[in-house]
Amino acid sequence: MRLDRFSRARTHAAVGLTVAALAAGAAAGAGPAAAQPAAQPKAAPAAPAADCGAAYRIEQKLASGTTWRMCWRFESRAGIVLEDVSYQPPGEPRPIKVLNSAKLAQIHVPYDDGGNEFNDLTEYFFGNGLMNLSPGECPGGTIKTVKVPEPSYPGGSNIKGLCTTTRSRGHAYRWLSDGGKSYQKQGKDLLVYSVNKVDWYEYITEWRFSDDGTISMNVGATGSLSPNDYDAGDGRGWPIGKGAEDKATSHSHNVFWRLNFGLDGSSKTKIEQYDSVVSPPSQGRPAPSNKTTRTKVTKELAGDSKNMRWWRVVSTAGKNKDGHPRSYELVPGPTAKYPGRAFTKHDVYFTEYKKCEQYASDNPHHCGTGAGNSVDKWVDGQTLTRPVVWMNIGFHHVARDEDQQPMPVHWQGFTIAPRDVTAMNPLTPKELADQNGRVTRGS
Repeated sequence: MRLDRFSRARTHAAVGLTVAALAAGAAAGAGPAAAQPAAQPKAAPAAPAADCGAAYRIEQKLASGTTWRMCWRFESRAGIVLEDVSYQPPGEPRPIKVLNSAKLAQIHVPYDDGGNEFNDLTEYFFGNGLMNLSPGECPGGTIKTVKVPEPSYPGGSNIKGLCTTTRSRGHAYRWLSDGGKSYQKQGKDLLVYSVNKVDWYEYITEWRFSDDGTISMNVGATGSLSPNDYDAGDGRGWPIGKGAEDKATSHSHNVFWRLNFGLDGSSKTKIEQYDSVVSPPSQGRPAPSNKTTRTKVTKELAGDSKNMRWWRVVSTAGKNKDGHPRSYELVPGPTAKYPGRAFTKHDVYFTEYKKCEQYASDNPHHCGTGAGNSVDKWVDGQTLTRPVVWMNIGFHHVARDEDQQPMPVHWQGFTIAPRDVTAMNPLTPKELADQNGRVTRGS
């Protein structure tokens, strides 16, 4: 068991006792589209960026001149949901729409001894565990107040729980030109994050928006090891503390994200898969050759990462100044794929948009008879016209002595990187702005 003094039973009981209160007041202050009552969950409508109101709008111009804009809202299960995300780098006359919405879609936690398995978003009402942040946790930034109608922990329903700040990330680029001049630039990120407590664990949900157009999504697990799970046998736990009597049970954190792309303002995007094959040197060639092929993904797909394989989401509504369709490449982070459940056996899923399909497992929304309640059941050969991306990144947590006390943060996540969103590096210095395509060396 993974229960602290605010048990799962308490959380569910509280939800059951306050359905009427939620129905009456959840819409007031939980974001532009508030979470619905747990008894009859409904997907909240998306709010246009222009209409989300100042309290729910995030707009940040970074030092390089890049501006990120988005709206946020609160859901009792998913926590903070980002919507209408757009990117405007220097030189672009108007914002470039990237995402209709982005949110966590599940944190699935199975224990190695087979005794426990949890769906932290849908079973524990992850969003309701939003924590207050101190000013020191949001250095140089702003902490926004989030209305949580049914908080899981004491402290009231007005939670100072959403940090927006900026942070340096190191070199954006560096180049010594043939002419002897050195070019370098330090990159900046907009950082949006919140902390949610689920019993002994505390999860940091982090979204990084870089000035070069990259978006990074990460979840960091911290808090405490459960004192109720020190009874693992050999091979299913690790001795923590003196001797080898107390073995903390190993477990997995399988984190899913749900991305609904809206490139250039259209949900009608395309999915492409790229695979590269290296062949031995051919006659007359000194080195091996490498050929990359493109496969258009026209039907729903449960995809598996392989060496030199990648996917991109391609705009059907806009091109950059070179005439190339804008796209975003999916860049998975390190993962330990969990084979124990059908929905965790694949690294990425592409499904046709359905409003009811909101959570990768234990989905509480009714999608029709026989539809199933997990993402693997939704891949059934339908043609993709409005694809939704579900990314699965796993972490196998084998505890260590250093996990006490409190536990250092361990991170898992992925990135989406711009591919042909702009005609050149959006941070290119003015002196090099004419070097697009084949250039004459020596500048």
